[in-house]
Amino acid sequence: MDKRFVLILVGIIVVLGSVFWFTRSKSTAPGSSSSTSTASVSNHTEGKGSTGVTLREFGDFQCPACGQYYPIVKQIVNEYNDKITFQFSNFPLVQIHQNAMSSARAAEAAGLQGKYWEMHDLLYQQQSMWSSSSSATSIFNQYAAQLGLNVEKFKTDYASPAVLNTINADIKAAQQIGATGTPTFVLDGKKIDTPPTTIEGFRKVLDDAIAAKSN
Repeated sequence: MDKRFVLILVGIIVVLGSVFWFTRSKSTAPGSSSSTSTASVSNHTEGKGSTGVTLREFGDFQCPACGQYYPIVKQIVNEYNDKITFQFSNFPLVQIHQNAMSSARAAEAAGLQGKYWEMHDLLYQQQSMWSSSSSATSIFNQYAAQLGLNVEKFKTDYASPAVLNTINADIKAAQQIGATGTPTFVLDGKKIDTPPTTIEGFRKVLDDAIAAKSN
């Protein structure tokens, strides 16, 4: 066999082997997309859910529309506390809201100390105070102290990959149900294409869903 041919063949084998090794190493490296694919979505719920109806909101804490919906949703959840389950999931619109991801991190970090809903409410109630801030993280640290959290643990959890992975899992879930903006409401797994804008509108939607469950 020609020696030049043998050398070329050996060279091809070496190159292909290197490509295979590099590709395999990259796909299994820590921090690659495969390492976060098993992250679980958040599971923040309120209500006793006796009727089996679940209302889910995919929201952005910096979103002005979400802020306007907040008192309406809060009242509805209080009214229907015994009947429905309300779930809030993260859908930060990072392309247009500079503090969307950091506020979602703050809520998730507070949740790891059992104060998710307290932080959730505070973020919406004080939205105008931190929304355009260039140092929102320091404000969130103040909120953590205000809520009686261990602030050092809060800071650690806030910056953790686990919190980021949970938020990203929520974002993926939102995209899978066709969410393109916030707030997006989902009733028993089905996106509400035209969500109500009033308390009365939400009452009708929920009453109809509860009645359908009982039939």
